[in-house]
Amino acid sequence: MARGQRKTIEEKIAAKEEIIEALEVRIQKEKEELNEMMEERRLKELSSLNDLISENGLDIDSVKDLILQSVG
Repeated sequence: MARGQRKTIEEKIAAKEEIIEALEVRIQKEKEELNEMMEERRLKELSSLNDLISENGLDIDSVKDLILQSVG
């Protein structure tokens, strides 16, 4: 049974480089999605904190002062 023509080392190298490039693009996209999700989580946490502050009749400056007093 005859086998197909074997790839040259240059062709093998080029194929691996293409695979690596595609993976790097995918990794970059995944990192961007992760950053977007982390930013979304941060904004949600900040909104929740802001709601808590407002519900207790405080403002940001008074909360900052309270925090600084408790750690200082």
